[in-house]
Amino acid sequence: MANPTAMPLIFVTEGALDGAGLDKGQHAWALAHGFSGQRGKLLALPGKHGDIAAWLFGAGQEEGRAPFLAGLAGAGLPEGTYRFEGDYGDPTLAAIAFRLGAYRFDRYRDAKPSANLILPEKADEEEVDRQVEAASLARDLINTPANDLGPDALENATRDFARRNGMDIRVTSGDDLLNANFPMIHAVGRASAQPPRLIDLSWGDEAHPKVTLVGKGVTFDTGGLDIKSAAGMLLMKKDMGGAANILGLAHVIVSAKLPVRLRVLLPVVENAIAGAAFRPGDVLRSRAGMSVEIGNTDAEGRLILADALALADEESPDLLIDMATLTGAARVALGPDLPPVYCTDATLAGRLFELGAGLEDPLWPMPLWSHYESQLNSKIADMNNTGSGGYAGSVIAALFLRRFVRKAGTWLHLDIFGWASEARPGRPFGGTDQGIRALYALIREHYSA
Repeated sequence: MANPTAMPLIFVTEGALDGAGLDKGQHAWALAHGFSGQRGKLLALPGKHGDIAAWLFGAGQEEGRAPFLAGLAGAGLPEGTYRFEGDYGDPTLAAIAFRLGAYRFDRYRDAKPSANLILPEKADEEEVDRQVEAASLARDLINTPANDLGPDALENATRDFARRNGMDIRVTSGDDLLNANFPMIHAVGRASAQPPRLIDLSWGDEAHPKVTLVGKGVTFDTGGLDIKSAAGMLLMKKDMGGAANILGLAHVIVSAKLPVRLRVLLPVVENAIAGAAFRPGDVLRSRAGMSVEIGNTDAEGRLILADALALADEESPDLLIDMATLTGAARVALGPDLPPVYCTDATLAGRLFELGAGLEDPLWPMPLWSHYESQLNSKIADMNNTGSGGYAGSVIAALFLRRFVRKAGTWLHLDIFGWASEARPGRPFGGTDQGIRALYALIREHYSA
């Protein structure tokens, strides 16, 4: 039964105002204000005493309606508690969209109350909660600047996360990384005042299929000695977006108690500039035993991921997923909203893209084009960390990472942006979740059948 204290939010398909159940006065009011159900348009309906009786929300055309359209209402409505009426589509997805649209990052200013939602009767409350919590976790971490989220703080946040989710945690830090054979993680992070580290989380029954998640955790990227421009550094607080999104994905997996043995590996560093910084032309040993010549210190993410992937690969997981804000080339190819995915199983990847499209979490296939392997050649080491041709940068980075994955059943690599440059339904401007809903749906479908 609808909550009588919640304000009605009436979804109106464009051109269907006559069927919205309005009285004559409200219908005339809507017409006078040019409301016909236009996509995303909000209109307050007056009550009998000069108050607001309800809000109309334009659902746009029936054909091609975005599943996350309700996110525009969550972003645009004033403080208050609302309930859905009319044709809002899938109740669970609409509720997730509304709440994610109402997300605010208010750590550094007075919090502004946002719109609240009474869930539709048929919505899955637990699913809504876990999805919103996962996305909000990723967004909060990405939005936090590096002065408050360096390697120490990210480790502390991960320890809190592990405690809340009942996960075991181990951390290898500083020079202990060398003793434990993570030389590239150490090299990339050793110039920072806060030591580099590898965070290792685990959860679940050992007898279940092994799913391992790896997230790039560069809390700030100066570019190293191949220093970025001032403009290039402005968003580098988000360079731990892979780790943030991996934690969000881990949250929904654990919250849903999926029957998997979950492992999460987060190589966490700051790519700083100091006397101890690694240099262009250096040759680093990797955990996998291969040597890597440094063509550019700003291609550091693939180095720390390589050591973490090598560790993950040692236990032959059934599914190995990594997420990283890895290359500007991915943005040039597909823009900020559409992360490329590289996968060793085309059938599984195809299903991932289908699921993502239905969940307003779009992803796009990219090739592991072996003809470009020669661009990673080095004259003095087993490989270089950057391509020699200046083209296909995202593909080259994926090919580099693939060399460290040998035993895993299936490997998925997501080259995400982690940032909403402009607001869209369910995604306010700023740090954002990418891939969580699609990957969670894939894992749930694949391992719960």
